[in-house]
Amino acid sequence: MRYWWVNQNQTYRHEVTGGYLWSPKRNANGARNPFYEAMREVAPGDLIFSFMDTRILAVGIGQSYCWESPKPLEFGSSGQNWEGIGWKVKVHFTELANKVRPKDHIDILRPLLPEKYSPLQPNGNGLQSVYLTEVPKTLAEVLIGLIGQEVAPIAMSAAKVKPVSTDDLDSWERKIEQGVVNDPSIPETDRLAIIRARKGQGLFKERVGKIESKCRITGVENPVHLVASHCKPWRDSTNEERLNGENGLLLTPSIDHLFDRGFIGFENNGALIISPVAHRPSLQRMGIETAKAVNVGAFTSSQKQFLDFHRNAVLLQSIRG
Repeated sequence: MRYWWVNQNQTYRHEVTGGYLWSPKRNANGARNPFYEAMREVAPGDLIFSFMDTRILAVGIGQSYCWESPKPLEFGSSGQNWEGIGWKVKVHFTELANKVRPKDHIDILRPLLPEKYSPLQPNGNGLQSVYLTEVPKTLAEVLIGLIGQEVAPIAMSAAKVKPVSTDDLDSWERKIEQGVVNDPSIPETDRLAIIRARKGQGLFKERVGKIESKCRITGVENPVHLVASHCKPWRDSTNEERLNGENGLLLTPSIDHLFDRGFIGFENNGALIISPVAHRPSLQRMGIETAKAVNVGAFTSSQKQFLDFHRNAVLLQSIRG
């Protein structure tokens, strides 16, 4: 279990009622934000302190891993400058009866604040620039003690959380797909190819097959048992990119799932990246060596560009300075 602190001044009611956290991927100027990057490492069973208007108002338990998701419609005018696609995590929140004001206890809390990415200023005031940040276990334990007995059953249930697999990726992609179907500017044959590419089949798979000959992880060569997995996801790609063979890898379905959902990725030199939130025993059973370094071989220059997108926008691993 890891512990997180979220500042929800603009979005508290929407997120707590809706049972989720959502953040943009980057600042309005396109720069990375360490407090958005943190979303990529939240995992089921993590404990999250919800802070708004100087007080901790709720405690949440992570129910899912992070995934790409459009900005919630219910946000309305909140965060007008936020980009339309961000990160989302399912969270079950419990609103507290004892709404602790950290500033009242800052003499106790100050020595426990992290030196980097602290959720509070030394005087106990919140930081407007912080959305989500990890807090040390020692700080979390003191906060739990200050809140009191009502946190105990929440913490106990956190240890029993089973990850929720449902998310809105499929419904989002189906809406995009419907847009392709209804677009008269796209020739009918191209429409069919673009739609089939979403499932890693058809023309896209043929084109990937001219570059890739087997699953990079398992070595399976029989194309019947392989799908063409997009490095830059279908949902994020242009129609041209959706059919570009350089934007694909031939993978078995289970490895495709891990890659598409960001549990694994690849460096440009072929080194396998395993997300810090990935369940390693499951990966091991799915054919991934987790006990030693793995290199899957060289990529083309164009593949490297698409893999760069995957590392930056799909892989569940924060990139923080």
